[in-house]
Amino acid sequence: MKIKKGDNVVVIAGKDRGKTGTVVRAFPKKEQVLVDGVNVAHRHQKSRRRGQQGQIIEKAMPVHVSNVALKDGKRGAPGRVGYMIEGEASKKVRITRPSGEKI
Repeated sequence: MKIKKGDNVVVIAGKDRGKTGTVVRAFPKKEQVLVDGVNVAHRHQKSRRRGQQGQIIEKAMPVHVSNVALKDGKRGAPGRVGYMIEGEASKKVRITRPSGEKI
């Protein structure tokens, strides 16, 4: 999975299309990411003790990786992620496809 924790992403499909946020958590086995402030669902919580009221909690739900794109640092537009081999140590580095900038 090319999207990692801490990346700035743009939602490119779904009800939250156009929203931006940072990846809080990645789920590689499910190919999903949790983006801050995107795909928020309302969960109703019962009261736990006597006298305490129930409440509605906003909870962020995961988004599939195919519905997000990495935000390019130079252009600010969504773009793809690529890899480049760098240096004599043959270190693999992530880059943004349109500009070639290191992530």
